[in-house]
Amino acid sequence: MPVIAISRPETVYGGVSGGNRKLKRANGGDEEDVDGVDELEYEDADSGSDAEMRDLDDDDGDANDNDKRSGFGSSTKGSSLVTPGELITEDTMWMRGHGTFSQDEKTFSSVAGTITRVNKLLSVTPLRGRYQPVIGDHVIGRITEVGNKRWKVDIGGNQDAALLLGSVNLPGGVLRRKSESDELQMRQFLKEGDLLNAEVQALFSDGGASLHTRSLRYGKLRNGMLVQVPSSLIIRLRTQLYRLPGGVDMILGINGYIWLSKSSKVAADVSITRLEETSGLEIYSDTNEEINTSTRENIARYANCIRALAFKEVGVNETRLIAAYEASLAYASAGDLIEDEVKAILAAEALAADRSDE
Repeated sequence: MPVIAISRPETVYGGVSGGNRKLKRANGGDEEDVDGVDELEYEDADSGSDAEMRDLDDDDGDANDNDKRSGFGSSTKGSSLVTPGELITEDTMWMRGHGTFSQDEKTFSSVAGTITRVNKLLSVTPLRGRYQPVIGDHVIGRITEVGNKRWKVDIGGNQDAALLLGSVNLPGGVLRRKSESDELQMRQFLKEGDLLNAEVQALFSDGGASLHTRSLRYGKLRNGMLVQVPSSLIIRLRTQLYRLPGGVDMILGINGYIWLSKSSKVAADVSITRLEETSGLEIYSDTNEEINTSTRENIARYANCIRALAFKEVGVNETRLIAAYEASLAYASAGDLIEDEVKAILAAEALAADRSDE
């Protein structure tokens, strides 16, 4: 029996009040009445696609015909790299998204990047481009403006993100409504030029993002330096906070902003229920702690190792960075790592370590 799928609720009745529910074939065939269909299995409708009904006796051979013809069968895993003008698929079943264009009923890539599939929507994410915020992303940003009950934050996107006054922790960790006096003191908390790490809390219809710092793992950044790489080189992992050899902490912002700092003795993850006990005015302090020469040298080495990986278009993760750092110890100072030949050597060592872990 062929694969069939229920239409969305607004189209189930075909615009006729009281009509019988229809089933629409997944391969674009004519609609059929529900009556007479037996032994059907329902898939979860919350998965982001229309709820599908599959015959239990179907061996799934016919269900994958379209995927096989378009080159996106079940054997394809992950994303594929394409170049501008490259043919993505000749199958008309796919909808065209960002980074694609159509010609003679064929879908081509308009940018160099990786193919992303969401249900039947095909899009190409460019290798180079502005950061596109996603809810839950851990990002690093710089305050650009202090406004009415909010800060504007540059996170490397198409527009500045918004950090609302109600989305930050007040000194002392008191959980209460923000008052007018708090609004008058906003520049004492964060001012133009300050760096902070935060989480993307929500997205607006125009593509803007709202941030929050309601945890001691987020907030104002001190005692370190910022390194910027293309956001496409940041590998999304379970955590973006790392303690590296040499007394250096790293925050790997999904937006391509990387913060290297002196290792902190405070636990990185503190529950919001303990904020009142642990936080104080120092979380918004502008005074850096004393950093010894050895730690400064290590921070500079890690920064140049990150630049070396970016120079060779190598994705940045903890394993690769530590391997590049260990290889850099063969050179007397961090200043020796800025040569192109040395950058290539460090990137090669990082990739070799990554392959050995596999």
